[in-house]
Amino acid sequence: MGGTSVSHVNSRRWLAEFLGTALLVMAVVGSGIMATNLTDDVGVQLLANAIATGGALLGLVTVFGPVSGASFNPVVSVVMSVLDREVRLSRLLGDVVSQFAGAIVGCWTANAMFGHPWFETSTKIRDGGPQWLAEAVAVVGLLVIIRGGQRTGANVAALVAAWITGAYWFTSSTSIANPAVAFGRMFSDSFAGIAPGSWPMFALMEVLGGVVAFALCRVLFPRNA
Repeated sequence: MGGTSVSHVNSRRWLAEFLGTALLVMAVVGSGIMATNLTDDVGVQLLANAIATGGALLGLVTVFGPVSGASFNPVVSVVMSVLDREVRLSRLLGDVVSQFAGAIVGCWTANAMFGHPWFETSTKIRDGGPQWLAEAVAVVGLLVIIRGGQRTGANVAALVAAWITGAYWFTSSTSIANPAVAFGRMFSDSFAGIAPGSWPMFALMEVLGGVVAFALCRVLFPRNA
């Protein structure tokens, strides 16, 4: 009976992570395509993309937070599990697989909604030290914001939405800050795309950002505080 209950809870958790990540990527990719369809002004395109992403995050983290924690991000899932000392490898692996699968399906769906080939690869090169550094910074800020919000009882959904919306503008990489979302965005040759050759370094720097954030959170927000 207990095993059945745990399996049911995990299934709901993984569905929430899959659906939440899919809808997030739909918002990122779809708003980027819509923006480029409506204007040639790159600044307005980025603003539209940032607002749509922030709005989607606010809703998705609010709704799915009670079900799965609403990480939608492998780095967040791993770091928060270790910080909370609740590392369950099978559950964590299910989270990560759900996030990557959701990101791919979300990107394909966004392509389909705007008449793009449902399967395509991005030609948008995102490369170089400044952008790699920006991804690490974006992840560090994201994790510190989440942990700080949890400890202070603040609205984490609003904090995450605010951080990502702002980081679109003050990071040179436009703050992808998520290996799964970045992976999904490889499959759309549009404003929000990232070329497959650019993904590995982005993912590596996001993981390194997670390591730095883990150390900072241990110091700033100790368990016995």
